[in-house]
Amino acid sequence: MNDILSKIRAYDEIVIHRHKNPDPDALGSQLGLRDILRMNFPDKTISAVGFDEPSLAFIGKMDRLSDETFKGKLVIVTDTANTPRIDDVRYQTGDFLIKIDHHPNDDAYGDLLAVDTTASSASEIIANFAFDNDLQISDDAARVLYAGIVGDTGRFLYPATTPKTLYTAAKLAEHTFDRAGLMREMDSFDMKIARLQGYVYENLEISPEGVARIFITQELMQANDVTDSETSAIVSAPGKIKEIQTWAIFVEQADGHFRVRMRSKAAPINEVAKRHAGGGHPLASGANSYSPQENDDIFQELRNNLVAFQK
Repeated sequence: MNDILSKIRAYDEIVIHRHKNPDPDALGSQLGLRDILRMNFPDKTISAVGFDEPSLAFIGKMDRLSDETFKGKLVIVTDTANTPRIDDVRYQTGDFLIKIDHHPNDDAYGDLLAVDTTASSASEIIANFAFDNDLQISDDAARVLYAGIVGDTGRFLYPATTPKTLYTAAKLAEHTFDRAGLMREMDSFDMKIARLQGYVYENLEISPEGVARIFITQELMQANDVTDSETSAIVSAPGKIKEIQTWAIFVEQADGHFRVRMRSKAAPINEVAKRHAGGGHPLASGANSYSPQENDDIFQELRNNLVAFQK
């Protein structure tokens, strides 16, 4: 991180990216870093780019840059495990590339990397980067970083939550922002999502081992006026059922393939995800399926994986 700070000092223009289909940690780490750098280096031009996710507009919005303005810039990518997931391919046209992440470093892209798989979130890494280097953090930067940590720890429920995570969140909470209001924003959803969640509970397929799956088709999404990104709101729903230990939500994409969101309470699942064009954390991964047979293969592999873990 000292080398990263040196690079930041060396460039007058910096562009910050994160992954496609952003979650609170992607936005929190990206926008938190942007706002920290803007506050501490007011003479530099700091921008954050990517798609503006409507459901997460309360966290913050992106900047708009022309293609030409990427040339000669320092590019930083946060919370993104591999290059295909980077939102906005113009990152390739920058002068120097830095990766800051907490996922397994299977794709070691970039000219300089800071990957800490023991961190709960990229937002935790960014917050401690500021603390360790005595960089000022604005109230809004603290707000979005706090949102990122809360998002990736499931409100501090997931095993990735460490004493350091709690300490970092506590230091951010010393800043002035409406934590209760932020939590309400993160925890609330529209009636259409409530109906979709009801559909999930009514239609879950649960194996004898405790592995569950559900299919969210294009037809179902259109009938409920739900977008692909909005289906992320129901990912944690199966985990509230005691009998379920591992689950997968298959979300049909416009081209017919399925984006598979996998979660587990204890058995690591990221190796299953890797075998199906995906990856991620041991207990929270994503994959892709391109046929009904592959859908069944993934479900069976998760079942076998849970049985092997419990032996």
